Amino acid sequence: MRIALLLALACAVAACLVPATRASAAPENRCGWVVNPAPGNWWLTDRDGDWILATQGSDREALGMENIGDISAGDYRAVNGNYGYACGCMEVETEKKDGMQFITAVYSFRQLKLAQCERDKSLPKME
Repeated sequence: MRIALLLALACAVAACLVPATRASAAPENRCGWVVNPAPGNWWLTDRDGDWILATQGSDREALGMENIGDISAGDYRAVNGNYGYACGCMEVETEKKDGMQFITAVYSFRQLKLAQCERDKSLPKME
């Protein structure tokens, strides 16, 4: 009885020492319009709709936003001063919540020519 109690206690202590890890979805590749229309606002529009990356004034910002870099350095269209959109592919983790789609982590980003997204019939036309 005493050995069983000690064993149970040891297992409980060991469980406390193991750091909690978040179960995460497998990264997926998503390609489409990468939109940055104003400071702190980012989303990706692909064949499945809009995926929010960051929203100004909220605590919602995907981990790894620095992996996107300066999209204006590549093939890019400005629509609001220094803000605008590009075409690209991202390796990301996503989450759907309350009828909305979010990108929660960005692992990599590859900017493409605007013409590639313009030719893609599964994407909406940008104005």
